Amino acid sequence: MEKLINITQLSKLLNLINNKSKKPSNHVLRYWEQQFKQIKPTVIRGRRYYSEKQTSIIKLIQFLLKDKGMTINGVKKVLKSNINNLDDYNSFSLKADYYKESIKTKSKKILDKLKSIKKNG
Repeated sequence: MEKLINITQLSKLLNLINNKSKKPSNHVLRYWEQQFKQIKPTVIRGRRYYSEKQTSIIKLIQFLLKDKGMTINGVKKVLKSNINNLDDYNSFSLKADYYKESIKTKSKKILDKLKSIKKNG
């Protein structure tokens, strides 16, 4: 069975947190859901749940909007062109940039955990 996470967990995972109230900004995900037909959460008893595939699509959308500064229409065009068909070996492609950023983030988390383990024994 595929693991699902709820909208609040996804907001926290993506660091979509309101700076003042420190609460998850779930409205951002609901807005993106309206804008991008690729986002289709599973609704169980009125609550949104996202699969790993949905989570990766949303991470890509966030990367293109926030890190690359693309517009919503620009991201729609990229998603329509099916980013998975872009040249994997082109180091200047959007996909390569996305994976580089993803690896950097994961590496930083691993290093932080290792430092914590080293410090606390």
